[in-house]
Amino acid sequence: MTTRQVRLGMLTPSSNTALEPITNAMLAGIADVSVHFSRFKVTEIALSEAALAQFDDSEILRAAELLAHAKVDVIAWNGTSASWLGFDRDERLCERITAATGIKARTTVLAYRDLFQRTGSKRIGLVTPYRKDVQEKIIAVWGSEGLHCVVERHLSLQDNFSFAEVPEAEVARLIEEVVREGCDAVAVLCTNMRGAGPAEVLEARLGVPVFDSIAVTLWACLIATGIDPARIEGWGGLFTDSVLASAGGDTQRSSS
Repeated sequence: MTTRQVRLGMLTPSSNTALEPITNAMLAGIADVSVHFSRFKVTEIALSEAALAQFDDSEILRAAELLAHAKVDVIAWNGTSASWLGFDRDERLCERITAATGIKARTTVLAYRDLFQRTGSKRIGLVTPYRKDVQEKIIAVWGSEGLHCVVERHLSLQDNFSFAEVPEAEVARLIEEVVREGCDAVAVLCTNMRGAGPAEVLEARLGVPVFDSIAVTLWACLIATGIDPARIEGWGGLFTDSVLASAGGDTQRSSS
């Protein structure tokens, strides 16, 4: 019997270089799931008018409509902008993508909200490459959603391309620092940062779950398409935890 091919669609910042190879690496060996990407212009992360305008829905929707041509089963905004723009931005975006394409939609940030609600994590350690003002905005926006970032590390970078240039070992060091300072779980918040690779080893050593943005987005897409996340091996407890791996249903409030 032929297994139905599941196609995952990812909306990707144009200057990202980590997201695509890491996502494909996580899916290695899973022949019935493929991932397809569509880019739109994102070159910097800042709170300036020009930087915020990069995330105008019209640009994202054009990229989503191109993914729809590939007849993907889900379209995910694989980016973290709603963390400083407001979770409602991603809720509306999901609604608009589904209205325009007829395809269910997911986003990184809404998946994080669902994930932390399921785990009941009260003290989040936040790791990002962003500047201080962006980090403070994220902490405030996440806090308004009941996601409390009690300890944080950031690298004060603005050029989106530069985020992927941060060595995996440096990302691992930041994760270790927030865990030692005290948190229930770590969010590596950026889809152009290398936090997925060391997650499993760090979880085993530190005893705290590490949730990388690229991995969280894939997790949400697998659940949305009925694929068991536990098929992803070697990338941390996000995929193998029995509660999270078997959790059905949607990872958004507003899109189906």
